[in-house]
Amino acid sequence: MSPRTYASPVNAPDFPPGLDWLNSDRPLSLKELRGKVVLLDFWTFCCINCQHVIPQLRRLERKYRNELVIVGVHAPKYPGEKETAAITHAARRLSVGHPVVNDREHRVWREYAVSCWPTLMVIDPRGKLIGVHEGEFALEDMDAALSRMIEGFDRAGLLDRRPLSFTAAQENEPDRPLFFPGKVLADAAGKRLFVADTGHHRILEMSLRGRVRRIFGSGVAGFDDGDLQSACFHGPQGMALVGEDLYVADTENHVVRRIDLANALVVTVAGTGEQAHGGHRGGPAREVPLSSPWDVVAHDGRLYVAMAGLHQLWEVEPLDRAMPWVGSGRENIVDGPADEAQLAQPSGLALDEAARTLYVADSEVSAIRAVALDGGYVHTVAGTGLFDFGDVDGAGEAVRLQHPLGVARANGVLYVADSYNHKIKRCDPAERRVTSFLGSGEPGHHDGRGVEAQFSEPGGLSFAGGKLYVADTNNHAIRVCDVKTGAVKTLEVRC
Repeated sequence: MSPRTYASPVNAPDFPPGLDWLNSDRPLSLKELRGKVVLLDFWTFCCINCQHVIPQLRRLERKYRNELVIVGVHAPKYPGEKETAAITHAARRLSVGHPVVNDREHRVWREYAVSCWPTLMVIDPRGKLIGVHEGEFALEDMDAALSRMIEGFDRAGLLDRRPLSFTAAQENEPDRPLFFPGKVLADAAGKRLFVADTGHHRILEMSLRGRVRRIFGSGVAGFDDGDLQSACFHGPQGMALVGEDLYVADTENHVVRRIDLANALVVTVAGTGEQAHGGHRGGPAREVPLSSPWDVVAHDGRLYVAMAGLHQLWEVEPLDRAMPWVGSGRENIVDGPADEAQLAQPSGLALDEAARTLYVADSEVSAIRAVALDGGYVHTVAGTGLFDFGDVDGAGEAVRLQHPLGVARANGVLYVADSYNHKIKRCDPAERRVTSFLGSGEPGHHDGRGVEAQFSEPGGLSFAGGKLYVADTNNHAIRVCDVKTGAVKTLEVRC
């Protein structure tokens, strides 16, 4: 869909003074952007729809580099998204290269009367507000609309194609073994650890003590099957191990991959590489588009996939069929039968085979959900709504989490990566009781015991041999936690 255009153009409000800017060596004003088409992207980094828009904006920015300026207006949903440091992490993680203003108090949001994420505002070369688009968009339609606008402004002599430069000198990214790891999978029987090295677009196989044994993926974002050096991933997240087959939610490729560990080969088992838009009934696994699969677990010959981009759980029979399993596709927190229940960006999965239950970190409603494997009925363990969040221990509806991304089960206990609270919490699913376990609640990187430890947006959890392994995303680290003593140590990753 192309932007809705206004019949009566009005002056676009300028950016208020005193706001923090990223990817720019100075605060910007609309006056200095005269002569360009300006696209304001109102976003918040938790939102999967906002994340889907970012690569499309990159393509438009490259195509119209002399005519178009994109400015991100980060208007946070969660308190954990207000800090400029957190937005900086997100911008690096999501490869956002255009200028971004931290609209922490929603001042720009209110000036433009924005009501949802993402929203795009189009400003013409005279500084007039001429269009708006709410939600995700079809790239071809947006491209065609911008092309028509630019052609018209060019004929009218309004365009200034002289290049603009905003970006301050960037420090070189240090050479580190991990870069924004999203998920981790511990295999006690095999005495090995698999890490989704998300920012490096690869999967690491290592010992439980951190010695890297093999690397799957070239390290360059792409979508290629093949051997361990030639295969390419793009932002991989959750993993499931079945014998010597490792299944990977290859998130930004919108596919599920299988790594044949015995033969060191990567193949695609579900998805086309194109993002799905809207509902889909399913079909042959390699012919059905997916949308941001974020985690995967295996059970009884099937894969259950947290399809974050569609607000659903999917069922995949590798090399056979892929289809929606739980969730209507509407984004909310509604319990009930599989086709009526509503989820909101499910991002983490944990299986309780004895209870025949799948637990879900349902991030955008800051909730933990439980799904019956027999029939798919959904009930909520903790959490209440899309805008009910915080850091409150308790039971059931009294609990407040902040965008949890990971969940793991061990010895009857659920461990929750309460990501934007920078904590690991314990949950008794029978009593629906949640208590803080590890982490001070402030972002940082500090080993210690219990609340002395510090994490920074932990995203993935896995349990093996009395240890809880944590993908501590913004610290570019794997942390190892003794669940009996609460002691937290950073795993030394050695290549």
